Amino acid sequence: MAALAVRTVLSAPLTREGNKIQSKAILAVSILSAVGAAWMIVSFMVFKALRSFRHQLILGLAISDFCMAANFCLSTGLNVSGRMIGDPAQDKVCSFNGFMTQVFVIQTDYWVLTIAACTFLILANYRKQSMWIQDHRIYLWCIPWVFSSLWAGLGLGLAGYDDIGAWCWFTSDKVRLLVNFLPRWVIIAIILCIYTRLYFIIYRAHSRFSELDAEVAADIGTGSGALEGTLRSSTELLDSGGSKPATVGEGASVGQGENVDVARGSVAKPNSELKRIAGKMMIYPLVYMLIWVIPTSIRIYQSVSGQSAPLAVATVDKACIVVQGFADAIVYGVNESSLAAWRDRFSRR
Repeated sequence: MAALAVRTVLSAPLTREGNKIQSKAILAVSILSAVGAAWMIVSFMVFKALRSFRHQLILGLAISDFCMAANFCLSTGLNVSGRMIGDPAQDKVCSFNGFMTQVFVIQTDYWVLTIAACTFLILANYRKQSMWIQDHRIYLWCIPWVFSSLWAGLGLGLAGYDDIGAWCWFTSDKVRLLVNFLPRWVIIAIILCIYTRLYFIIYRAHSRFSELDAEVAADIGTGSGALEGTLRSSTELLDSGGSKPATVGEGASVGQGENVDVARGSVAKPNSELKRIAGKMMIYPLVYMLIWVIPTSIRIYQSVSGQSAPLAVATVDKACIVVQGFADAIVYGVNESSLAAWRDRFSRR
């Protein structure tokens, strides 16, 4: 009966030894994600320049990633120690682990969507909306926690959580596909649209800078103020620590008395900066698409065929879910200004 029960959970390894091997691999990835998330949290605490409104949202994502990684360390640590989380004696621990897994896996989706939406409102010059969300940021922090906890509670009451190998979750691939993976791809599609739109907004500003030449010095006071404000707000939102980043179009204009050489110099730097920002915008959705392609494909395969994926493939499948904390550290830490802040601090010393 025990062997039959294990086989009905397609994501669970068929043997106890296979479960331990998979748990060791997932434990290593969990520690890597926990370190990446902790690095983002420490960076926020150490550097005032990393406490802008956008970075406060990134802090929420980092906390969620760290809690998710710690939860996976709990389950895999038990398995590696020989106290399998799927054993009857660990029933309450398994339910808790499954509940926390559901909370933080979907909560990261909400954080990523929130960051994308707020970035769009600020850079696309929705001034009233952007000021409102910055004045009521506590609501943005509550939304991911409330909705993720609500869905996890419903999952615990309606379906329950059981051992799927390295941790506890919904045992049915179809349930996970409908409850977690389909909504996730809807969110990925939304943030892809948001960042694509932002890409064109920023690239248009880059094109307008490219059209400026020496003749703009005559009327640069009215011609480049908005463009310079666009650059300032973009770089401040992505790289600086103002508590309220300027919205697009804000920023002082260049004085009309400045000469042609100054005008050309002011054009060249924003031109390259805007190209850099526009390119960075498309990295975010692409990374999440890459992370979730394999897990989604495995869910579809097991749901349709009714057969388990090989142990190596199943381990990669779970590693893609667990590695999100490390991926976020790369996307929102290295790609933004955290790495540069640490580099500057150590170089000064």
